[in-house]
Amino acid sequence: MSIQYLNKGSATKGLLLRPVGYAFPTGLTFGAGSGLSVDYLVVAGGGGGGSAIAGGGGAGGFLTGTAVSAAVENAFSITVGSGGPGATNGFGLRGANGSNSVFSTFTAYAGGGGGCQDVNKVYNTSSAVVGTFGSGGGGACPVSTPGAAGAPGTPGQGNAGGNGYNDGTNSQMSGGAGGGSSSTGAAGNPSTGGAGGAGTASPYSGSPVTYAGGGGGGSHPPLGGGPGGSGGGGTGGTTSANAGSGPANTGSGGGGGGHSGGPGNGQAGGNGGSGIVIIRYAGAQAAAGGNYSNPAPGAYSIHTFTGDGTFTANATGYFIN
Repeated sequence: MSIQYLNKGSATKGLLLRPVGYAFPTGLTFGAGSGLSVDYLVVAGGGGGGSAIAGGGGAGGFLTGTAVSAAVENAFSITVGSGGPGATNGFGLRGANGSNSVFSTFTAYAGGGGGCQDVNKVYNTSSAVVGTFGSGGGGACPVSTPGAAGAPGTPGQGNAGGNGYNDGTNSQMSGGAGGGSSSTGAAGNPSTGGAGGAGTASPYSGSPVTYAGGGGGGSHPPLGGGPGGSGGGGTGGTTSANAGSGPANTGSGGGGGGHSGGPGNGQAGGNGGSGIVIIRYAGAQAAAGGNYSNPAPGAYSIHTFTGDGTFTANATGYFIN
């Protein structure tokens, strides 16, 4: 006959009910769990690419840590940042920033949106918009002037975007790439848009996965679009090809839009990828929240958040000494 348990939430108020005539085994006790030591990965949403020979979006901040104490009965808030939309067709349209991702007090900063070919020279670079970025968006190609600068990133989370390029005659123009978590976005050049900054691999999902690559810079005919950074950065757009977007839950930036040659024919930028939060700890499941997995016996327990939620270590337990 099975034992019925009633747990009122603390070691001092727990109550054990038993069938008539049943004796509990010697040494059965009720008490609070000991808490957990967890590792975490927090990746913010990537920035969207700008339009018209534009800069690629910067990757969302990549923030990781180990051996963080998660006390029992403490619900840790999880926020997963969204990716920034790419700019629509036209001039003067900068890519949108992504959104921050948060685990408890640990915040990964959003990726910066890519600059655009703005005749007023205001949004050529994503640094024109005030904000703290994980990785900065790439600078665009202004008209008849040297390329604009990329925006800075946050040390420990990401890197700066690359500068746009213009040969001064408007015949060779390309956008700078968005920064990635491992390297700076490359500047545009006479052949292609800048290559997106590289992302960073993490084993916390159970096998190595690369996140937070920067978006490639867009181009003007006959130049090619810049490749996206490792981890899912979107490819820069060209005369005939649309800019690529960062995949969901990678925190990668969208590619900068290209240009088809005529007035007002700026192509749209790619969207930034949304972020992700992963929490792991040694041993069997001892917490709730997110999507739980345990790849193999004796491996880490893994809680993956692709959307907002809470992470809570198990509050109490019953032990046989």
